[in-house]
Amino acid sequence: MSYKGIADFRSDTVTRPSEEMRKAMYDAEVGDDVFSDDPTVNKLEELAAEKVGKEAALFVPTGTMGNTIAMVLQVGEGKEIILEEKCHILNFEAGNISRIARAVPRALPSDRGKIPLDLIEKNIHTTLRDHMTTTRAIALENTHNTWGGAVLGLDYLEKAADLTKKYNLNFHLDGARVFNAAIALKVDVKEIAKHFDSLMFCLSKGLSAPVGSILAGTKEFIKEARFVRKYLGGGMRQVGVIAAAGIVAIEKMIDRLQDDHRRAKLLAEKIADLPHLRVNPQEVETNMIMVTLNSMTSDSFLKKLAAQDVLALPFDAKTVRIVTHKDIDDNDIERAITAIREAVR
Repeated sequence: MSYKGIADFRSDTVTRPSEEMRKAMYDAEVGDDVFSDDPTVNKLEELAAEKVGKEAALFVPTGTMGNTIAMVLQVGEGKEIILEEKCHILNFEAGNISRIARAVPRALPSDRGKIPLDLIEKNIHTTLRDHMTTTRAIALENTHNTWGGAVLGLDYLEKAADLTKKYNLNFHLDGARVFNAAIALKVDVKEIAKHFDSLMFCLSKGLSAPVGSILAGTKEFIKEARFVRKYLGGGMRQVGVIAAAGIVAIEKMIDRLQDDHRRAKLLAEKIADLPHLRVNPQEVETNMIMVTLNSMTSDSFLKKLAAQDVLALPFDAKTVRIVTHKDIDDNDIERAITAIREAVR
């Protein structure tokens, strides 16, 4: 449902916490999480680890911090990681992969986030080690933000994981929206997570919690991750007041993601025939729609939408991203369809 009369499609990060979350936050039992004695945080971390099938988990304030910690531990200073060229870690996390982890990214092209496996293997350094950085890890993103919520399938993940085992590499998943991927694939999220040594997922996107992400892996990895979180400034004291919302997010907000996917597909189908823009409904796999504008800029298009109280996000001068989420209902979809038709008329 629109918030204050505005249908906000900019991101699934704009969701407001549910009433159940607000009550859980108010009632949360807390301690000092830096001392590991906040019972609500401990419960969230245990629940999150079990949910994705890992030994342990760590609550972090942001997905960027979670991925940064993973880069510090899974790659390391002066070592190389293979990533997809449009991925979030490389393009939208303030350069932390080099600024903080001091790792060397090797960015490779892909088909909707899926880097060809032979290209990955070709770029794993096995010779000239005195001259070239050592390949230490591979990271993938699922779903893939810049590719409009594209999903990496289980067969591809299994084959990529086989490569990491063959060359003894670490394997990290930027799974900010991994539950969207699991819903789209109709599988338990563990079937995705099992291929990775570490993964990060966000509580504050489609799962609708107000704050927070989870980093998961082995007990030893999370022990080290807790130390890195500390020196990055992520020790959060009585943080059970927000961890409580994360518990509700995991327990109650996953299955409803299919509603976001249905609405995104419907919106894409309803505007695909319009002149002056391009949308491919077949590429709408989860909760994102990428709109390419032919005869106007993103800014001018978005100003026309905003005049009708519909918001979306510019991705570049000719591309707009539209995202469905908990606070978008069927009425908002109809409003967006009408606003877009008016904008390109």
